[in-house]
Amino acid sequence: MPVGIFRVCLVVITAIVNHPLLFPKENGTIPENAEEIIQKMKEREESLRLEQLRLEQEIADQEATQKALEKPAEVVQESKEEKVRWDMWTALSMVIFLLIELWRQDFQEGNWQDTGGEEDDMAVLGKVFKGVAFPDKAVLASFYEKRILGTTGDMARMREMVEGFADDLLEALRSVCNRDADMEVEDCMGVGSMYENWRVRKPFVCDLIVPFAPPEPYCFRTQTWCSGNSFPPDEQGYGTIKVCRADEDVTGCICDKTKLGEDMLCLLHSQANTTRPSSEMEDLLCFKNTQYLDADQVMKWFQIAVTKAWNRISHKYEFDLSFSLLDSPGALKIKFRSGKSIAFNLTPVVQYENSDVYFISHFPRRGLAADLPSSTHWFLTFTVYERRFIQLVSKTLPANACHVSCLQILSFLHGKQCSLTGPSGLTNYHLKTVMLHLLQARPSQDWAPENLEARLQDMLKFLEKCLHEKKLYHFFIGNGKVPAELGFPIIFQRAEPLNLFRPFVLRRDVYRKTVDTFHEMLRNMLALINEYTVHIPLAHTNGIRKESL
Repeated sequence: MPVGIFRVCLVVITAIVNHPLLFPKENGTIPENAEEIIQKMKEREESLRLEQLRLEQEIADQEATQKALEKPAEVVQESKEEKVRWDMWTALSMVIFLLIELWRQDFQEGNWQDTGGEEDDMAVLGKVFKGVAFPDKAVLASFYEKRILGTTGDMARMREMVEGFADDLLEALRSVCNRDADMEVEDCMGVGSMYENWRVRKPFVCDLIVPFAPPEPYCFRTQTWCSGNSFPPDEQGYGTIKVCRADEDVTGCICDKTKLGEDMLCLLHSQANTTRPSSEMEDLLCFKNTQYLDADQVMKWFQIAVTKAWNRISHKYEFDLSFSLLDSPGALKIKFRSGKSIAFNLTPVVQYENSDVYFISHFPRRGLAADLPSSTHWFLTFTVYERRFIQLVSKTLPANACHVSCLQILSFLHGKQCSLTGPSGLTNYHLKTVMLHLLQARPSQDWAPENLEARLQDMLKFLEKCLHEKKLYHFFIGNGKVPAELGFPIIFQRAEPLNLFRPFVLRRDVYRKTVDTFHEMLRNMLALINEYTVHIPLAHTNGIRKESL
């Protein structure tokens, strides 16, 4: 529209400028060709008039087109308004759906302890694995008798030998350490599968933990992720250890928690008390320029102390001692002159308050698990309470209960599969956690020896469900049903449940590898068991059937 008006104005201006009356007559003499000029001017005037009419017609056409477009624009505007209203309702519906989904997940987490006791839940699991060949009772019994039971005596002899040598080594370690400056080492304790009698795969490795404490007048102040302070999600299950003087009240003054200005001074603590030389804290195995115990410093100290202790007593033994892993503080290997060897782990730990929960610095066998957040973060181990819980529950189970047998068979199958296809994110600790959940969820009579087949299927179904949901909760943390007889710290019972499968959410490659390994183990289960099974009469071979796990 503005362009059309501009063009009309341009034509009018041109006509005025070119009109003959605009030019003044300089003389009254009419040229000889005046008539010819007048004729040309008339023709020019006529052409301009026609051009003006054409432009006016174009303007009229544009105005008609504009009016025609305004009506559809109103329709489009109305449709946009309707779309906006529709989008608003869609967004509101999505928000309501998300709130319902979050509530459902919170409700499931609040009732996570009841999952194993629901028969209906167990019945709908395992649909993905229909058609998997599952051995019957006779095949499992034969396999267990030949492959598992024969190792029990070997484990007992090995435990006795390793414990005796470890006690002698630690006694020598105390003698070479400076009692006034070095850490104080206590007696070792056996933990893990070797001491819970379910380890099946060779080589057998004894796991021993060694509590230690700082020299006087220092002490350890421990802090966990559930102690009230905020910890990032990747540090759940960890804690820190602060080295303080025994007479220092770290909770009574805020000067250690708040950054004071340069012109401010704490009236309770002098500068000499709050600041210690860096060399002194490093001698106490702290991280540089901090008061927090450094796991790497502890590892170096412990390896040097063990080496000195062995040099003192090596003349008493007819074998050699060496470190099998340099990135673990006490991964040791005894090598006899005959060529045989025995491996065991001697790991320094720090006791959490007055409980049997311990901060552990390193795990010799971590598979595809993530590393520690930092060297000042220590993982908490509940292995002492796990052993006590198994012993406590075993007293209520039928004679020769099958709970340990199920765990041993499952551990054997998974280990064999990993030796074929490589390591996965699934560990023996995960399998043990599955057993602990089912031990608490199922009645005692369900673990009778004749129910070995059914309980093994239950463990596989429960594990499948956890892998599908990427959720396997720590047995003790957040479990309000822990028996009071164990004396388990209440702070961990009241904590939020800790998902052991959280790394699968963050690392999809590890999750895919783990699921593929689990599926492959199910497909190869019958072949792996038959490989180690003695001959079974023909009457029992028909017992190998297709089961829906």
